[in-house]
Amino acid sequence: MANYVDGFVVPVPKKNLAVYRRMAQTAGKVWREYGALEYRECVADDVKPGKWTSFPQSVKLKAGETVVFSYVVYKSRKDRDRIMAKVMQDPRLAKMMKSMPFDGKRMFWGGFKPIVSL
Repeated sequence: MANYVDGFVVPVPKKNLAVYRRMAQTAGKVWREYGALEYRECVADDVKPGKWTSFPQSVKLKAGETVVFSYVVYKSRKDRDRIMAKVMQDPRLAKMMKSMPFDGKRMFWGGFKPIVSL
């Protein structure tokens, strides 16, 4: 299994979902231009608060917000590092980073090596 995956979870105010979606479409195009194999943004549909942990609890979800789970697939960790460096320098994303439609302090992310792929 040579792929590598970045995962992101972010709380987005429901009133900002349309703005977030436009931002994500641009971001996805940028990631794909630089070589990402897949780019997905998914809005919560069935994520209830848990007793100890859950998606809503992980981002300290507030009233009027929803959870967005996103992931990007790359050929390898090396490819991810190369692509991410280019993405972070891209002026289209730099412009968007100045006015995010969500609270970035409650966002979390990480890189993952797949262990099962069917």
